[in-house]
Amino acid sequence: MTLLRTQLGNTLRGHRLRQRRTLRDVSGEARVSLGYLSEVERGQKEASSELLASICDALDVELADLLAEVSLEMRLADPAGRPVRPVALARPGTREDDAAAAADETSEQAAGAAEAPVAEPALALVGGGQAARSAARARGAVSLAA
Repeated sequence: MTLLRTQLGNTLRGHRLRQRRTLRDVSGEARVSLGYLSEVERGQKEASSELLASICDALDVELADLLAEVSLEMRLADPAGRPVRPVALARPGTREDDAAAAADETSEQAAGAAEAPVAEPALALVGGGQAARSAARARGAVSLAA
């Protein structure tokens, strides 16, 4: 089983290398020590959400996209070959609407059990400027901020 910190580090390193950037460059821009960034990339340190956000900013990668990519990689790397079940997303509405939607989703899941898995992020963080936050609120998204 792959650890979350290991997959996060591999994915961050992949983004950095694809951009042909050095650890020194990214650590300076993210305001993180070079040694600590190296340990995060090697999966030896558990990075906080603030640190991940800073590294993502330095790499010009959305944190939500990074988490979605890591989630997909972890699902695909499951050595046990267990079936991957889709993640149900919360929808705004009434409790009756939610109950009806849950019943519909259950029947859809039973009918589509043989279909390929669809990876969805376990956590979506809305970042960026005011325009991004306004658009997210319009869609009913929840913004997590410190």
